[in-house]
Amino acid sequence: MQNQNAALAEAMEDSQFPLELRARAGYYQLLAGAFVEEPGCDYLAALRAPEALAALDELGLQFDADFTDVPLDELQDVLACEYATLFTSAGGCPPVESSRLTGRFQQEPFHEVKAIYQRCGFELQQGKFAVFEDQLGIELSFVAALLENQAAALESGDMAAAKRLGKEVKRFWATHLGRWVRGYATLLARVTEHSFYREIARLLQGFAEEELALLKVRVDDVDGGREVVPKSEIQVLFNPDEPVCGGCDHGKEQNRTFA
Repeated sequence: MQNQNAALAEAMEDSQFPLELRARAGYYQLLAGAFVEEPGCDYLAALRAPEALAALDELGLQFDADFTDVPLDELQDVLACEYATLFTSAGGCPPVESSRLTGRFQQEPFHEVKAIYQRCGFELQQGKFAVFEDQLGIELSFVAALLENQAAALESGDMAAAKRLGKEVKRFWATHLGRWVRGYATLLARVTEHSFYREIARLLQGFAEEELALLKVRVDDVDGGREVVPKSEIQVLFNPDEPVCGGCDHGKEQNRTFA
C-alpha cells in the first residue's frame, strides 16, 4: 500500500491525472487529423464550430477567411488540393520522419517505430490512403493512444502500467517526434498557401515545445526546417523483421557477416 501511495503521489506531482492525459490526447488527435489524410467534412466542421475557434484563438491561432468563410464542401476540396501539393506531390514536403531525416522513405525511423508499435500493441489502421508507420499523423495517433491507455491505467489503480506508459511517451519524443516535428512545423508554416495548414503548423510547433518541456525531454531538432533534405546513404535495404534468405547479394553478405 505504501508503494502504491508513493506511485500515486508521484503521478500527482507530475500532473498525470486522467482528465489532463485525455486532454493532451485530444490535442494529439486534433493534429493527427490534419496530417494522416485529407481533412474530411466532419473534422473541418468540428474545427469551425464557434467554441473550437474560440479555444484555438486563445492559443493564438488566427485562421483567415479562406478557412472560416468558405462553404464546407468547397473548403474540403481546396484543402484536398493543398494536401496533395504539400504532402504527396513531387517537390512537396511529406510529413514522414524517414523522409525528413534521411531524404528517403522507409529508413531506420520507419522500422524503429514499426517495432515500437508492435511491442506496445498499437495496430495501424489504414484509411483512405496507405501511409507509412513513421508518418506524422500516425506517430501523433500512437502517442494519443498511449495517453488514453495511461489515463485508463490510473483510473483502474494500475500504477505500474501508468508509469510504464508514461515512459513510453517520453521515450518516443526523445527518439522520434522531438527530433523532427519542430523543424518540420516551421517549414510547413513557410511553404503552405492556406491559413489552415499555416495555423496547424504553428499549433504543432508550440505544442511540441510544451510537450518536451512537460516531459523534461531535451533533444536536438535534427530536421531544422530544411526545404531540401539531402539523401543519406541507404542504411536499410530490407525489412529487418523478415529473415534473410541468402538468395540475393545483400542476403549473402548478411549470412557471411553473422555466420
